Amino acid sequence: MTEPRRLIAIPGGRDEPPRRQRADEPEPLWREVLGGRLRALRNDQRETLAETAQRAGISPQYLSEVERGRKEPSSEMIAALAGALGTSLGELTEQVAGELRYRRRPAAEGRGTAQAPVLRAA
Repeated sequence: MTEPRRLIAIPGGRDEPPRRQRADEPEPLWREVLGGRLRALRNDQRETLAETAQRAGISPQYLSEVERGRKEPSSEMIAALAGALGTSLGELTEQVAGELRYRRRPAAEGRGTAQAPVLRAA
């Protein structure tokens, strides 16, 4: 019998943490980070596009485009996908926002965050 082929780690796979952005790279778009997070959740559950898409009520082709950051899904669609993957819209949003914060440009790290103005009753 032949020996089974060994699996090798692929750079950028789901087990690797997101990498920081270089200063010369454009900031990632929300839909790109969202798509990557949805794909990671689906892969962690070892599901096919068709299985997840069916539970969310969308086509596998549309889910594929969302995962690749090609489509900007509505909030209703994001909620349906979150539910199909066993998470909440709030939790998914926190995960995407956290990754965007982590991946932000190094030049932006030293800046303070803008605060909303405080409104006072007259």
